[in-house]
Amino acid sequence: KRMIADVSAVADPATGVSVYDSYGSDGTGWNTYGGTSASSPIIASVYALAGTPGSSDYPAQYPYEDTSALNDVTSGNNGSCSTSYFCTAKSGYDGPTGLGTPSGLGAFTG
Repeated sequence: KRMIADVSAVADPATGVSVYDSYGSDGTGWNTYGGTSASSPIIASVYALAGTPGSSDYPAQYPYEDTSALNDVTSGNNGSCSTSYFCTAKSGYDGPTGLGTPSGLGAFTG
């Protein structure tokens, strides 16, 4: 079933991560960012906080072992594709969101 994403994080630039920048372009200092530039560091930090895996472990398998520690993304899309599997979220594993978003560290520990 694996295609693109194993797990996902906030990526929509309209509803992404709010960041305060004292040199903000909108005059308030607050801006919202999304996409891979926001979601990749979030997932990397969750993996890091989960701790060092055992020397014989394969950490990419962890999310597949305990999907209860992930929030399944069941609707939405990231554009239009010739095959909806590539762009449309659904219940269970799907192309754009994988198994879902982490709910704490549980999905990333062996």
